[in-house]
Amino acid sequence: MFKGCKSALMASAIGVSFLMTLPSAMAKEAIFALPAPEVGVPAYNPITGVNTNSANGLIYDKLIERAVDQTYHGHLAESWEEAPDGMSWTFHLRKGVKFHNGDAFNAQTIKDWIPLYKGTESEYMVASIASVEVVDDYTVKFVMKTPDPNLLYNFSSSFLSVVDPKVFKELGADYGVTEAVGTGPYKLESFTVGQETVLTRNDDYTWGTDLSANRGPAKIDKLTFREIPEDSTAFLELKTGGVDMLLSVSTDYLPEIKAQADLGLISRPGTDLSYFVMNVTKEPFTDIRVREAAAKAINQAEILSSIYGGVGSTADTFLISSLPESKVKPEYKIAYDPEKAGKLLDEAGWVKGADGIRVKDGKPLAIALWTQSDSAFRRLTEVVQAELKAVGFDATITTFDSSMIRDEYKKDVHQAAVRSYEWDNADIIDWFFGGDRLGYPNISMFNDPKAEALRAKAMTGSKNSEERTANFLAYHEYVLSQFPFSPIYQPLDLSAYNKTKLVLPDEKAVPYFSSLILDLDTKE
Repeated sequence: MFKGCKSALMASAIGVSFLMTLPSAMAKEAIFALPAPEVGVPAYNPITGVNTNSANGLIYDKLIERAVDQTYHGHLAESWEEAPDGMSWTFHLRKGVKFHNGDAFNAQTIKDWIPLYKGTESEYMVASIASVEVVDDYTVKFVMKTPDPNLLYNFSSSFLSVVDPKVFKELGADYGVTEAVGTGPYKLESFTVGQETVLTRNDDYTWGTDLSANRGPAKIDKLTFREIPEDSTAFLELKTGGVDMLLSVSTDYLPEIKAQADLGLISRPGTDLSYFVMNVTKEPFTDIRVREAAAKAINQAEILSSIYGGVGSTADTFLISSLPESKVKPEYKIAYDPEKAGKLLDEAGWVKGADGIRVKDGKPLAIALWTQSDSAFRRLTEVVQAELKAVGFDATITTFDSSMIRDEYKKDVHQAAVRSYEWDNADIIDWFFGGDRLGYPNISMFNDPKAEALRAKAMTGSKNSEERTANFLAYHEYVLSQFPFSPIYQPLDLSAYNKTKLVLPDEKAVPYFSSLILDLDTKE
C-alpha cells in the first residue's frame, strides 16, 4: 500500500515538473534580420535618436498609426478633433494602457512627454505646440503657436513614439541602452549595439490597432532582431534557418525565392528612395555646372532594369512618387542626359583626356565616392561609378561599415556618396537639406539662404494641408534646381520569410511590420 502511494506521488511529482517546464519548452520564437539601413542604431531612444529600426515600433506605441494607404488610425489616442482655426487639437486617449513597468498611461504622460523633445533633432515635430493642457485623465489638449497641418503625421512617426517620461528622466544617457520602457506589444530584454536585440512579449498588451486582427497579446513569445549588414549573408541565413524573415530583401534574390517552396515573399508599396549625393562645399562640386553634370550622368532606367530587374520604379525627385509634393514642374525633374552633362563640363573648363577622364588646370576630375558595406549598396555604387566615368569623372569607391558611416559623414571630408532613406513625408527634404543639420543627416552640406527661407515657410508657414503642399513644392523645386543630389530608384518594400516556420495573415493585406507582428504566428 505504501509502495503504491510512493509510486503515485513520484508520478505526480514528475507530472508537475513536466507541466512547469512545458510553457518554456513550447515558447514560440522568431528571428528577424534587420534591413541594412537599420543596422547600427545606438539606442532605442526615439526622443534623442536620429534613426530607429523595426524593433522600435514593437517596444513603443504612438498616438496615431499610419497605414500603407496613408490613412490614420487611432492607437494610444482613440480619437481627436482640430479647432476650426487650427489653433488647438483635442485628443481622447485610450483607457487601461500601462507601460512595461506598470506605470499608467494617461493625459499627464503626454504633458510630461512633449517637453522632452526640447533641444533634440526631432524638436521640430512638436515645435508648433505652445502648451499641453490636461483636460481630464484621458483627454489632452494641444494649444498651438501656429496651425500645423502636419501634426497628425508627426504623431504617427517612430520618432514620436511614447516613452515613459519618468524612466526617461531617471536614466538620462543610458535610456534606450540599458532599459527602454514603452507601452508596446514587446519588452526590451537585451540589446547589443551592432549585433542583436531580443524582445519578449508584453502579456498585458490588449490595445493593438484596427490594422491587426489580433489586438494583443502577440502570438510569439520571443523575437530576436539580428543585425546583418551584408545582403548575401542575410539571405544565406534565411535559406539555412538562421533567421526566419528578412525584413528587407534585395531584388537579386527574387528568382531564388520564387523557386524555393519553403520561402515566401511579401510586397508592399515602398517608402524608400536611393540617390547620389554631392558635398556642395567640396571641389569639384562647388560648381553647380559640375553638380548638374554629375546628376544627369545617372541612368535611372538602366539601373532599374539591370540591377533591380524592373521591380520598383525610377526616381526623378527627392520624394517618393505617392506624395503630392513630388509633383514638381517637369523642368525640375532630374533625368539622364549625358549630352547635357558633357556640355556643362565643357563650359566649366573640364576637358576630356585620351583616357576619357576630364582634366582642368592639370588636375583630373577625380572624386571619392562613398558607399556602405552591404552588397546592394556596393553594386549600385559600382554602376554609378561607371556612369560618372562615361561623362569624364574618375570616381574611386570607398566602402564603410553600415553602422559607422553616419559618424564618418559628420567629419565633413566626403565628396560624394550613394545613399538611401525610408520616409513617407515631404519633411524629409528639411531633414536632409536643412542648413542646421550639416554633416548628418545633411550629407550634401547644402546651406542656401533662399532654400532656408523656403524651408521655413514650408515647415512652419502653412495654415492648412493645401498651403503646406504648395509651400513644399516650391522648396522642393528650388533644391532640385541646385543639384545637390541625383535621384536614382524607388524600390518596392520586399520581405522574405520561411513558410515552414512563420504563418502570416493574408499577404495581400499585410500592413507595416509593427502591425503585422500581432497577427504573425509560428508553426511550431
